[in-house]
Amino acid sequence: MIRWPALHLLLCVLAMHPAFAAEGTGGREPAATGHMDLSEAYRLALQNDATLRAARAAAESRGERVPQARAQLLPSLRGSVTRYQNKLDSTTPGLLGQPVTGHEEYKSYSRALVLRQPLFRPYQWADLRQAHAEREEAQQNLLQETQNLAVRVATAYLHALGSEEQLALALAQKRAYQTQVDAARRRLGAGAGTRTDIDEAQARLDLALARELEARENVGFTRRQLQQVTGLANGPLVPLNPASVPLLPPEPADIDSWIARAELGSHEMRALQAQREAAKQEVSKQEAGHLPTLDAVAQKVNSLSDNVTRLGFQYDQKSIGVELNVPLFAGGYVSSRVRQALAELDRVEQSMEATRRDLELRVYKEFRGVIEGVLRVRALEQAVRSSETALQSTRRSYEAGSRTQVDVLNAEEARVSAVLDLANARYAYLLARITLRALAGEADAGTIAETNSWLQR
Repeated sequence: MIRWPALHLLLCVLAMHPAFAAEGTGGREPAATGHMDLSEAYRLALQNDATLRAARAAAESRGERVPQARAQLLPSLRGSVTRYQNKLDSTTPGLLGQPVTGHEEYKSYSRALVLRQPLFRPYQWADLRQAHAEREEAQQNLLQETQNLAVRVATAYLHALGSEEQLALALAQKRAYQTQVDAARRRLGAGAGTRTDIDEAQARLDLALARELEARENVGFTRRQLQQVTGLANGPLVPLNPASVPLLPPEPADIDSWIARAELGSHEMRALQAQREAAKQEVSKQEAGHLPTLDAVAQKVNSLSDNVTRLGFQYDQKSIGVELNVPLFAGGYVSSRVRQALAELDRVEQSMEATRRDLELRVYKEFRGVIEGVLRVRALEQAVRSSETALQSTRRSYEAGSRTQVDVLNAEEARVSAVLDLANARYAYLLARITLRALAGEADAGTIAETNSWLQR
């Protein structure tokens, strides 16, 4: 009989064994020479995760909207130079009615320097405010993706540990069933057993072999998932130390407090708030289509042969003043754009409300996951102890002749099922803690380090 401490020791040994590590990575040599823990996986993911890097690039790209919008309100200086080779053929009536023709060839050029300073441009000011809102939205999306990365890394890492634990249990169960098959055959050869005992044990052994194959496939898949997040092939993983996991309720243990924290701290909600502000500024931009614009303009123009009647004429012109443009009628285009912007603002506000309600539901789910996870882990710990005691009692009764081989196999199956359920409950509890913190915008390197401290050293 394998008790829980012995089983946990077996898991640690299997996780560190090179052959087992090669099985978990599809038979390939791991890229890392040492064991990878959760903090190391998170560090690699921050560097290599493609989704996070895309969010960083999006934030940088969106951030350039601010200097672009600000440039529309700053002075602009424009210079232009033109040079032409002109040919002029003219025909004029003469004194006796005979036409008089002429032919002229001359060169002309002009140089202009124009300085323009916007004075009143409501559209550009609204565009600048919108650019700030869009940059804030991109930054919040980046922070939200960082929160999601902490959850994705923890999920991939703990799932990989769970698959290795499932494989270790399958291997231990296979060895136990093989021992029972051998014992049943020896008893039958000694005249104390039956063929049914062998068949029953063999059937359980075949099932254990199938579970082993499934577990090995799951190990390879979960390792691939972790590799996708970290960007590197993974070596052996540091397993969880069940004795160090604190079974504690959320702090504070009040769902309303967590919902309020999530609504204030969630980067997802902050991104939507920035998106709503950007939509409001879009309305202001479109409404500015009805308003005039005013610019201060200073220019200097130097020209030669500026007209055909005075060839070779040169002049220098310097001017300074203001330029007023007043929109009068655009066929209803501006009004239509205003209505479109208002509809988009309403869409953003409704989406924000839907996200807020969904966030409240997700916080409640993860909060209950932590609360009930504590109770479930404790209950399954007792179930494992009870199943081990029941297995021991069943084996003794079988040796005394009051129980059958089937009873022993069923007891062994119940014990393995309880051990696996306990491991899965621990991982679900840890993931619920991290996800709850992420929903509140608090899942950072400290949260990962805290979970990492509960691994086996």
